[in-house]
Amino acid sequence: MTLIPAGSATLAPWALWITPESAGWTYTGLRLLNLSGESVRFATGDEEMLVLPLSGSCEVECDGVRLALEGRTSVFHAVSDFAYLPVGATVRITGAGRFAFPAARATRSFPVRYGAAREVPVELRGAGQASRQVNNFCAPDAFDCDKLVAVEVLTPGGNWSSYPPHKHDSLSEREAVLEEIYYFEGGPGYQRVYGTHDVLAEVSTGDVVLVPHGYHGPSMAAPGYDLYHLNVLAGPARKRSMACRDDPRHAWVRSSWTEQAVDPRLPMTKAAR
Repeated sequence: MTLIPAGSATLAPWALWITPESAGWTYTGLRLLNLSGESVRFATGDEEMLVLPLSGSCEVECDGVRLALEGRTSVFHAVSDFAYLPVGATVRITGAGRFAFPAARATRSFPVRYGAAREVPVELRGAGQASRQVNNFCAPDAFDCDKLVAVEVLTPGGNWSSYPPHKHDSLSEREAVLEEIYYFEGGPGYQRVYGTHDVLAEVSTGDVVLVPHGYHGPSMAAPGYDLYHLNVLAGPARKRSMACRDDPRHAWVRSSWTEQAVDPRLPMTKAAR
């Protein structure tokens, strides 16, 4: 299944439960917790994970290390701090809000650590109606781990992200092999996937789109409705990369950005302290 509607992939206490097995691939996963002050205990097993507040704040205890995450009001309000959880760890999270756990099956062990919001690189990508904000909190050049890559994308109403359409399913000097999850908030918007299979789906808060292969994009925010998506990616390479290949029919669009201004609504979130 490529489109996973909100509420259709739960496993108590998780409001969203996507593992490599349930997705039908090898590396990439995503979980979601809704908390109202209680604690949840779990083990990471053979996956490395992040704790990413989507709304609210929490305390994370992992193998004797305690981290307080300030979080944020919503994904459209601010860039968030986060925590890294290694493979083979025992975890307890206590808080109030909604929390995402991007995950990847990993073999190398890295220490538990804190990712400060003020250190997250914020990129304004594209121009004109292809302008968007990318929070590269766990991009390969921003945060060190084994397999996991995760970024946040905020698209102002009426704009397109993940554009030009691109793919990353063949190994070459210009392209990495990656499985990808899109998790959405806000909207409504639309997500396109094509090439090996064809999807054009309306998406909003809680919806998920899986991209095992093929071209994907654009992610379209309906006019008047801002759209957020969390991208979670992982693949077999030892060195993490987000290298992709544009659909050659649309690659020319990148060169047109030099003649257009970045959407003045960006950045959409306030600066991190």
